[in-house]
Amino acid sequence: MFRSLLWTSRKTRLFCNVDQPAQSCRLKQHRARRRYIQTGTKESSLLWRKTTKEASWHRNDGERLKERVVLKSATGKAIATLSLAGATGAGSYFYNELEDMFNHAVMVSERSTRIVVAAAKCFDDYRIILGKNFDTEEQRQKALSECHKRCAERTYSVLEANAGIYIKMGQHLSAMTYLLPPEWTTTFIPFQDQCPVSSVESVRELFLKDMGVELEEIFSEFDPVPLGTASLAQVHKARLRETGEEVAVKIQHPALAEFIPLDLKLTNLVFSAIDRFFPEYPMMWLYHELDSSIFVELDFTKEAQYATETQTYFRDKQGRTALRIPTVKWAKPRILVMEFITGARPYDIKFLDAHNISRNEVSICLSHIFNTMIFTPGVRVHCDPHAGNLAIRPLSNRERGPWYNRGHNFEIILYDHGLYREVPLDLRRSYSKFWLSVIDSDEAGMRKYAKEFAGISDDQFPLFASAITGRDFQTVKSSIMTRRSKDEMKKMTVALQGGLMPNLIQLLSGVPPIVLLILKTNDLTRALDESLETTLGPERTFLIMANYCARTVYAEDREKLRQISIFNPKRIISEFEAFWKYFKRQSKVKAFDITLWFANILHI
Repeated sequence: MFRSLLWTSRKTRLFCNVDQPAQSCRLKQHRARRRYIQTGTKESSLLWRKTTKEASWHRNDGERLKERVVLKSATGKAIATLSLAGATGAGSYFYNELEDMFNHAVMVSERSTRIVVAAAKCFDDYRIILGKNFDTEEQRQKALSECHKRCAERTYSVLEANAGIYIKMGQHLSAMTYLLPPEWTTTFIPFQDQCPVSSVESVRELFLKDMGVELEEIFSEFDPVPLGTASLAQVHKARLRETGEEVAVKIQHPALAEFIPLDLKLTNLVFSAIDRFFPEYPMMWLYHELDSSIFVELDFTKEAQYATETQTYFRDKQGRTALRIPTVKWAKPRILVMEFITGARPYDIKFLDAHNISRNEVSICLSHIFNTMIFTPGVRVHCDPHAGNLAIRPLSNRERGPWYNRGHNFEIILYDHGLYREVPLDLRRSYSKFWLSVIDSDEAGMRKYAKEFAGISDDQFPLFASAITGRDFQTVKSSIMTRRSKDEMKKMTVALQGGLMPNLIQLLSGVPPIVLLILKTNDLTRALDESLETTLGPERTFLIMANYCARTVYAEDREKLRQISIFNPKRIISEFEAFWKYFKRQSKVKAFDITLWFANILHI
């Protein structure tokens, strides 16, 4: 009996920790057993069996509960271990995040400080020079020129250090020869084709992030040294693994996405400060243009669309333009893969002469390309045609086709199709009439159409005419067909430094943004033409422009005449007059082309 009690006691203690009802059941079983041993009756036997069965049920439940306790204990340990690992990982992650945030804050501070300090120094420099009295005008001009140079070099260093959209801004400033002093524009010329380079490691990270695969899975070869760098991207030579074709891979600078919002705010701040402290130099229009275009330029799928549309339009105009647009293979917002084509810069005269490429023909083709864009309805205008976005590629006789239908012995390659603008039709027409008036030396017509397309008043007109043509106003009134002399260029420079520049900036701040981009395109193409040092002079360029202007005006005249009945004699007479004006413009260009053709054959 003692052993029975001991056994029952042990079993009861085993389950007491697990389930309290088990203890009560064991006690019942113990009492029933004692009763059965003492009495030996059937009733006591049935009671013992019943309590034993209940004890068995509770023992099984207890075992399951014990397993749950053990499992719960193991689960708790696993959770604790995972929690510790998670806490360690989270700590490491947040440490890295904090480190990245700290580095970002440092870089933001550095970029902001550069801008603020440089702007303050330039403001103070100009304030001192402009408020100082000089004994002679020559001394004043010399001091102002030195101030321009100091501030330009100071600004160049900041733009180069900050890179990104600041390089783009430097490119804009380098093209504003119609607006800024030469000390500024010449200082910023390197921005046209010399920009900071992103590391190949950052390029690989961007490619993996945007494509989901490594570079090697797409390209069998990838040159880590970029062929060229621009303000927003850099281009690498590569070979497609699938087809073996050589391609140019344009990849956006990885740091741009991080700093663009900040840079735009800083630019807004600086230009707002210029407007406040130097109200005679309003520059917010430059910020608004940058703000409206930068996000379009950052989307390479838009660039791919513009490039394809331009390529399609000019495909059947090779004989006149010699234009070649690299074919787009595929595009992502930050990656663009194109046909690989390369050549020499248009200003590389030695290269052109060595390959027997006529500089006159290159100049003519450039005129056709950009006049087509500006004056043809439905065609967008490439608004960044600086020398860094153009190349001249020699063609072999085999590439030129059969001898009886050979075109030029070169191609003009046009890169970077991120900045395009659609010119409204009404503006194209008024602009065309303005240039026809300029070519005809019709001052009344010039004033009328300048007011139509740019809102220029009679008082503003002389300054605007000089800005848009790049010529002295007296020359504009007489004839712009003559080549710009050094004396004329010097005269215009002195006029800008002598107080004309603030008036010009005030004037341009009020014209439509699209007019500013057309001014920029005109000035860039004019600079390209002058760098070629052709023997043609400006006459040929203006004749080509006149042809496109006349075509635009002729199309407008015919559109108006369609509203008159075909049986009306007035319509017949007007149709003939419109055609005759257009025909005369074309005849002048044809005559010049024939003369040039004979001159090339006779080598004269």
